Amino acid sequence: MLILIIFILICLSIFMIYSFIPAYISKQRFFKKEKPKGKVIYLTFDDGPSKYTKELLELLKKYNIKATFFCVANFAKEQKEIIEKMKKEGYLIALHSLKHKNSMLQGMYETKKDLENSLKIMQELGIDIKYYRPPWGDANLYLLRKLEKENIKLILWNVMAEDWEANTTEEIIANKLLTRVKEGHIICLHDGRGKDEAPSRTIKALEIAIPIFLEKGYKFKTIDEYES
Repeated sequence: MLILIIFILICLSIFMIYSFIPAYISKQRFFKKEKPKGKVIYLTFDDGPSKYTKELLELLKKYNIKATFFCVANFAKEQKEIIEKMKKEGYLIALHSLKHKNSMLQGMYETKKDLENSLKIMQELGIDIKYYRPPWGDANLYLLRKLEKENIKLILWNVMAEDWEANTTEEIIANKLLTRVKEGHIICLHDGRGKDEAPSRTIKALEIAIPIFLEKGYKFKTIDEYES
């Protein structure tokens, strides 16, 4: 029994050092960063591209808004036409892992292959990745070191609207955006995955929120301008 307890404690210690503590520290560092001044906000989308992304791009084009898309590499490979449209229309394309797996539960080898395969796919699509958002915002120690080595910046968010939930509506999402977003905030929404056609509600919520943000004098910029 004592040996079992010691073994469990060792495993917990390894998990804390390798996954939990690095994830916690990286989040705290990002959230405490000084935000850009002025009426500027940064619209970002995770988990795509998907069948909804084309409609989202048309909405953004309608209002002449640029955004950053944190793409799942395997989804990008399946949606090459959408990726080309993003590139042509000047959206910033960033990375959101290979298959949307939580790195806190990945060992070093799996983390290494995930990032390397992701970067290879994106390079084949003509995209030089400079920004990365880990699924659920969780990054293990190896991933953080690997990103630093590749000169890729970790990007999280300041505001979410829980747009992936099944029991939400476009009105609820829009209201969360309009009440939570402040100057210099990075907004995290989703153009893929989610429950019960979730990205469709997100698009409808933006139809409500974007004109109001513009009326209030907000400008929408991409993450490379946030980091410049």
